[in-house]
Amino acid sequence: MENTVRIGWIPALIIGVALAFAGWSVGRGVERFRMGDRAVTVKGLAELDVKSDFAIWTLSFRRAGDEFGGVQRLLSEDRERILAFLGEQGFEAGEIEIRPLQVQDLLAREWSPREVGLRFNGQGQVLVKSPRVDALAQAVNRVDPLIQAGVQLESEQQGQPGLRYQLRGFNEVKPKLLEEATLNARAQAAKFAADAGATLGRLKNANQGVIRVLDSDGGEEDSGRTIGKRLRVVSTFEYALE
Repeated sequence: MENTVRIGWIPALIIGVALAFAGWSVGRGVERFRMGDRAVTVKGLAELDVKSDFAIWTLSFRRAGDEFGGVQRLLSEDRERILAFLGEQGFEAGEIEIRPLQVQDLLAREWSPREVGLRFNGQGQVLVKSPRVDALAQAVNRVDPLIQAGVQLESEQQGQPGLRYQLRGFNEVKPKLLEEATLNARAQAAKFAADAGATLGRLKNANQGVIRVLDSDGGEEDSGRTIGKRLRVVSTFEYALE
């Protein structure tokens, strides 16, 4: 009986030792995982001020009257004045787009009132599309002769400025912006490693982030108002610590 009891302790002892070893192994594994996964994640901010390289100027003009032919004739004359003005400013035919004239009969619409001030309402558009952004910026401020001639110009269309600046050579300035973001992030990571008593290791992961184009006057988005643009990016980097 005594021998039987002693023999019964042997399996329990073996199981206990096995469980203890397994627990020790798991603990050592977690420790190695943590040691091997020592890393720091930082964000690199970079901003770059650039100049627009393309612009679109929309010259919208209107006329109204009681005779269809009279309104159309006035619109045609206004369009010719605008084209002559643009020629004087040095713009070539390849930079100018002429939109068809439109004349509406306000009494022809089902929902229109029976009485209107002027029956026919007409409009036209001439667009200038050019990489010569400085020339366009100057021309916008020289439209006084057109206004004095009776051309009714609209400064904005549907809330958009008549002159809109664009950055089409985005890919040409993108590498410089990302380089600054990378340098900024690495400097932060190196300082963190030094403060932690570690050495900055290899780059493990990188996320470029979204590059935003902003107006240079502090606007949150690119509305096309300003000839200057501000590019901003926040990139994320993960470095190993040794």
